[in-house]
Amino acid sequence: MADFLRNSDAFVWSIEGDPRLRSTIVTLVVLEQAPDWDEVVTRFELLTDAVPKFRQRVVESPYPLPPRWEDDPDFDLTFHLRRITAPKPGSLDTALEIARVAAMADFDRARPLWEATVIDGLSDGGAALLCKLHHALTDGVGAVEMSAILFDREQRSSRRGAARTPTEPATSGLPALVRDIALDGGRLVVRALNEMPKLVLDSVRSPIDTVADAVSTIGSIARTMRPILYPGSPIMTDRGTVRRLAVSQVSMDKLHRAGKVAGGSLNDALIAAIAGGLCRYHEKHGKAVNHFVVSMPISTRTAEDPIGGNRATLMRFDVPAADMDPALRIRLIHEQSAKARQEKSLAYTQQIAGVLNIMPAGYVGSALRHVDFVASNVPGFPERLYFAGAAVRMPFAFSPTIGAAMNITLLSYVDTCSLGINVDTGAISDLGDFYDCLAAGFDDVLNLVADN
Repeated sequence: MADFLRNSDAFVWSIEGDPRLRSTIVTLVVLEQAPDWDEVVTRFELLTDAVPKFRQRVVESPYPLPPRWEDDPDFDLTFHLRRITAPKPGSLDTALEIARVAAMADFDRARPLWEATVIDGLSDGGAALLCKLHHALTDGVGAVEMSAILFDREQRSSRRGAARTPTEPATSGLPALVRDIALDGGRLVVRALNEMPKLVLDSVRSPIDTVADAVSTIGSIARTMRPILYPGSPIMTDRGTVRRLAVSQVSMDKLHRAGKVAGGSLNDALIAAIAGGLCRYHEKHGKAVNHFVVSMPISTRTAEDPIGGNRATLMRFDVPAADMDPALRIRLIHEQSAKARQEKSLAYTQQIAGVLNIMPAGYVGSALRHVDFVASNVPGFPERLYFAGAAVRMPFAFSPTIGAAMNITLLSYVDTCSLGINVDTGAISDLGDFYDCLAAGFDDVLNLVADN
C-alpha cells in the first residue's frame, strides 16, 4: 500500500512552487564543546532507523493522487550528516549566519528532506548542531519527540556500540503508523466518510441539534478558510526570499507569571509581547495600525500518532494593535486564542488542506502573505541535555515564515524560553529598529510581575 502524504503535508509541499513560502525548519543547538563524531553518526543512524521517513524521499503520484513517501534506494547518511569548522570570528553570530543560509536554501528533492551539520571551532570553545528539516517531515512537537533518540539526560563519555532502543521519546511511545489516506481500488478514501453513518443516526434522533451543529461546523470551517483581503500592518506588506535570524532568551517563570497575572497563559504573553513590539515599530515609522493578523500553530497530535511527523495546523485571528496596557492586551489575546482552540474546524484539518490543495496557487499564496506574523510555542526540555558527550547550552528553533513577515518560535529549555526569530527582510528591512522594539515589547510584558 502506498504511503501518501497527508493532505496537510501535501499542502506545505505544493506551495513551495513560490520560494517565499518554503516550509523549512531550522534548529541550532549550542553546545559546550565539540561532540564525539563517531557517537554523532551512531545517533543519526538510530534516528533514521526509528523514523523511516528519514530514509525516504517524496515522489509525485499519477494525477489526482497526492505525492507519496518512497524509500530512497541511494540513501547516503554522509550526504545528510556533515561537520565543519566555523569560519572566523567563530561567534554565535557566525553560527546564526550558517543557519540563515540553510533556512533560505531549498532541499535536494531527489533525497530525504533533512540535513544535519556539526559546527565546531567556535571562539569560546563551544560547538553547535545545526539541523534542517522539511515541515512535511515533522513539526516542532514531533522534533522534540525525536530528540529523545539524539540526546541524553545525563552526561556520558560515549554510547558507541551500546544497545539502544529508540522508543523513549519525551512525550509518547512509538506506536504503529496511522495513515489518514489509503489507496483503495484506485480511489482515495477519506477518513471523514467513515463518520457518515453516525451523522445519519444523529440526524434521526435529534434533527434540530444535528442541523444546528452542522451549521456551526460549516461556519467554523468558513472562518478558517476565509481569505485575508488586507494584512493588519500597513508597512510590512512586501515579501521576499531573504531571511535574517536572531535569538533571544527570557525567563520562563516570569513569562508564565506575566500571562497568569493578566488572566492569560504563557502563550498569550508571548503573542502580546510580539504585538507590543510591533506597535512600537509602527510608531517609529509614524504609521497607525488597528490590528495584526497572527497565525498560531495548534498541535493536533494524539497518543496514536507515530513519532515525529507533522501534526500541527495554523489558526488565524486578529491581535489588538492599539497602544494599551500589556495586561489588557494579554486578556484580549487570551479570548481570541481560546476561540481559535475551540474551533470545530480543527477536527477537519486534513479535509480543509485537501480543498486548499486544489485551489489556485495564487489564491493560497496571497492569503498566506497577508499574515503579519506567526507565533510558535514549542514545549521543550525540562532537564539539561547532552549530545554525544557535549552539554547543551541552549537550543534555538527557527520555524518557517510561510508567507508571513516573521515567525518567532519559543522553545523552552529547563527554566528558560529561547526565542528563534526568523524575519522576511522584504517585509522588515531596518532590523536594528525592529529588534529594539521587539525587546521593548517583551520588557513591557515581563514588567507585569515583580522581579524577585
